[in-house]
Amino acid sequence: MSSLPALHHVRPAPGEAVPATRGIPRVLAIAGSDPSGGAGIQADLKSIAATGGYGMAAITALTAQNTRGVSAVHVPPAEFLAAQLAAVSDDIAVDAVKIGMLGDAQVIAAVRTWLEKVRPGVVVLDPVMVATSGDRLLQESAEAALRELLPLADLITPNLAELAMLLGEPEAATWPDALEQGKRLAAETGATVLVKGGHLDGADCPDALVNTGGALSADVVVVDGERVPTRNSHGTGCSLSSAMATAQARLGDWELSLRTVKPWLEEALRSSGQLEVGHGNGPVHHFHHLVSTGAAPEGSFADVLHAEAAADLDAIYGLGFIRGLAEGTLPENEFAYYLAQDAIYLNGYSRVLARASALAPTEAEQLFWARSAQQCLEVESELHRSWLSTRSVLPDLGPVTKAYVDHLLAASASGSYAVLVAAVLPCFWLYAEVGETLHAEFLDAGAPKGHPYAEWLRTYADEGFAEATGQAIGIADAAGRAASDEERSRMLTAFRQSSRYEVEFFDAPRLHS
Repeated sequence: MSSLPALHHVRPAPGEAVPATRGIPRVLAIAGSDPSGGAGIQADLKSIAATGGYGMAAITALTAQNTRGVSAVHVPPAEFLAAQLAAVSDDIAVDAVKIGMLGDAQVIAAVRTWLEKVRPGVVVLDPVMVATSGDRLLQESAEAALRELLPLADLITPNLAELAMLLGEPEAATWPDALEQGKRLAAETGATVLVKGGHLDGADCPDALVNTGGALSADVVVVDGERVPTRNSHGTGCSLSSAMATAQARLGDWELSLRTVKPWLEEALRSSGQLEVGHGNGPVHHFHHLVSTGAAPEGSFADVLHAEAAADLDAIYGLGFIRGLAEGTLPENEFAYYLAQDAIYLNGYSRVLARASALAPTEAEQLFWARSAQQCLEVESELHRSWLSTRSVLPDLGPVTKAYVDHLLAASASGSYAVLVAAVLPCFWLYAEVGETLHAEFLDAGAPKGHPYAEWLRTYADEGFAEATGQAIGIADAAGRAASDEERSRMLTAFRQSSRYEVEFFDAPRLHS
């Protein structure tokens, strides 16, 4: 660790593995084309964009279809698919892959060869065999080749008919039977299986992640949901699988990814009637969250929060403390005061993060906040040991520090996990953005020799903190979309106040001096 630790960043502990997450993941969809735009590669690209990724596409098949059904399928030579895949991966790092319609055994073989060579970090396989309309989309002769491809996937997302076909069993008629089939497929392939309840009867519409090899917090993780009464479900499976690939590359946790994607897809179904596309089984509304309704849009709560912080970010960049830090002209006494307050702040912040861990609804989130709390204490200790201990700095509690910590403690005492997550987020998010900007400016200036804060500014290249920030944003986004209107309003208030305290915290050294 650097002798000048980063601003109150939460870092991975020494030697700790960091999930390979990315703020804007590059996601490749390998699937067939739907000229009506509701399913296949068109739905994949919409879903990837809607859930925060950069979408790419390799076409496996051309279909003649609309909302009423599929009338023809053309599968181009497998050699051309192989050329598409090579062209993409030779130039662009692929963070996640979603595999959909494959068509025939030669196409499957081309995909398998490419996967074994490139080995993307996230592979989601939607074994497209039968369309929602009942049309068969995979040649029977290719089923054996598809089964052999399954072990290369991290997540398999069959509908109930496809799940039964992969196992050679009758289709499950009940949710418990579907879960048992999911367990058998997970055991056979070693992959995680997403069992979907959308084709079952009843008002409930649960989904479940199933893995018998210890990849989840339990063998079966069920995420409940309500059935959305609509005929517009064209492309739902394509949309779900590509969104899961994107979320997993961004968040690094299957359970959190499903809890993030499921509310988005439910609202896409609920608002599908607004599109008025076709006379049959219409498409879902992938970009429902971009339609202004006067309320916080479902599915993009992180975007709402980021917009709320824009003015405060601008204010931070205009502060003399930040400019002096970047230029190397900041008086040392102001820097020392900042560090002293930071040490006090981190002690309180760690207690608040521990409270978030206690309230978290999933084991993955519990572990994330608990590790963050521990790392806060480690950074505080490093502040005292490496910098403050060599200077006569008395870390008396400053008024801004006290107000900020009191605000966070009040959020932790509110009993609302969502409100608490919103309150702690600016300490991740604003610092990550400010840090990235400062580090870039420092490098653009040629990393000048003799810069008194050079070592400090270099710490902003910390990829671990950027990845942790991405996870925190994802957790807050999921919490906001699942919250009630009243709780979402409280989240916004808590986030705004914390963002404002971030500005005041940076400005406090000037006021103190």
